[in-house]
Amino acid sequence: MGYTALYRKFRPLTFGEMVGQEPITKTLKNQIMAGRVGHAYLLNGGRGTGKTSAAKILARAINCLNPKEGEPCNECEICKGALSGSLTDIVEMDAASNNSVEDIRSIREEVNFLPTKAKYRVYIIDEVHMLSTGAFNALLKTLEEPPEHVKFILATTEPQKLPATILSRCQRFDYKRISNEDIVKRLEIVCRESQIEATKGALMIIASLSEGAMRDALSILERCIQDGENKIDEEKIKDLIGIPKVIFVNGIIKAMIEYDIDKALQMIETLLKEGKDINQFIWEMIKYVKDILVYQATKKLEIYDEEEIKQIKVIAEAVTKDKLVDLVYQLSELENNIKATTQKTIMFEAGIIRLCSEQAQVSGKLEDRVEKIEKYLKSGKAVGTTGGAMNGMSAIGGQGGSRFVTNVVSTNSAQVSNQTSHTINTKPKSQATSKTKSFSKNSEEYWPQIMDDLRQNGKIVLYTNLKGSKAKELNDMTVGIEFPNGMTSFGKAVLEKQENIREISNLVSIACGKEMQIKYLTQTVGTNQPITKEENLQNFANESDIPFNIIE
Repeated sequence: MGYTALYRKFRPLTFGEMVGQEPITKTLKNQIMAGRVGHAYLLNGGRGTGKTSAAKILARAINCLNPKEGEPCNECEICKGALSGSLTDIVEMDAASNNSVEDIRSIREEVNFLPTKAKYRVYIIDEVHMLSTGAFNALLKTLEEPPEHVKFILATTEPQKLPATILSRCQRFDYKRISNEDIVKRLEIVCRESQIEATKGALMIIASLSEGAMRDALSILERCIQDGENKIDEEKIKDLIGIPKVIFVNGIIKAMIEYDIDKALQMIETLLKEGKDINQFIWEMIKYVKDILVYQATKKLEIYDEEEIKQIKVIAEAVTKDKLVDLVYQLSELENNIKATTQKTIMFEAGIIRLCSEQAQVSGKLEDRVEKIEKYLKSGKAVGTTGGAMNGMSAIGGQGGSRFVTNVVSTNSAQVSNQTSHTINTKPKSQATSKTKSFSKNSEEYWPQIMDDLRQNGKIVLYTNLKGSKAKELNDMTVGIEFPNGMTSFGKAVLEKQENIREISNLVSIACGKEMQIKYLTQTVGTNQPITKEENLQNFANESDIPFNIIE
């Protein structure tokens, strides 16, 4: 006898052996015992949740010669014939490869004949959503009023693709994803009967990777014993599946939060040398960030050991929920970008560098840097030319200090030199486009025009998140955008993208007739809320005509 895969060898033979679908199996058993079996069923759910197994069990149970509490005996002639595939009264059809009108017409002709041995002729149509429109129309009348000796069991993963006329003629049962706990219990039974030694942690990882599909869990388990050793632990699974070690995921996520590019690149280099799959690694990063969010909310996680939970706790206490949600969005965007390119490694490295650097310009806490600059300003050394102030700022933090006081919209050294000598070039870079756009010079008038321009040019997401905002000139270099109703975390993530900042800055520059930068103001002017240190510094800069802006 040939080798049988684990998911086929351990396919449930009774409703009692099915995992995680107790409400559905209880209903089906009650119908069988009461003799109220419907003429058509639709079993819907994700892959590996038990739809096809339930269809086969139901087909045997309604034809079994010795049913026991709604369960097939699997010992009588009918059950054995169904299990071996020799019983012609139970017909299994794959609609993915038999989806034509002719295939359904053959069923319409067969239903007129009585079953040969069983009580009912049962048609199991798997992946029924793959049937063509003509095939659905051909099945419609037969499905609505089949002969008394005929039953239909349809299975699908995409019920939304079925016509409403088909859905209305079936009893529908929705199979949910199987919980990790139920999958682990079933895997323990399989390991015991197959003489496989597996740790609890290893089974939890398999359950997590299966994403609620029992068949996937058994396939992963089988893959882990193909080396001839029936021993499975966490490290073996990670090596075989290509899952990066938690230390790598933790290290890179921590580097992103601390804006440590060097550390992130070192980790990436080691990761690539070990041959880990980039897409799998990004998926692990997204999942890890999600687990940090779960830990912030519940203070507990299941599949991590004590040391790993301590590492998660350190990150959870150092970062906000908004930042973590933003990371999930940006990592998902990076994953999509990598799928669309042939230079996956370059795109991956560039994406990680951007995530490590786009929201901070220097290392260390913002509060510490603000205190240093405050002390410098109060010391009186800042009195004098703008250039002296700029040089003093640089002296405080070295190279980092000069980056700290740079504009939000990057400028080159020539432009900075022009600003310090008061010979600012008033011709904006986007002057070429100003011929086609005309705005008022007043911020209260040109901002609605800019909003209308965004809407007309199809920048709907940008327009929606700016809706209700107001523009206010802070100084001759900066326009502040106020949000009286506050800014959502999603809106913040959208508006802080570099391409969106450039888009708004260009339009503002055109309206003002010179190069301008923008600053988002999340507090309404005139409130009694306390002023932060950053706002104190910005106000000082505005009053003293110092051309710098704090990057938040």
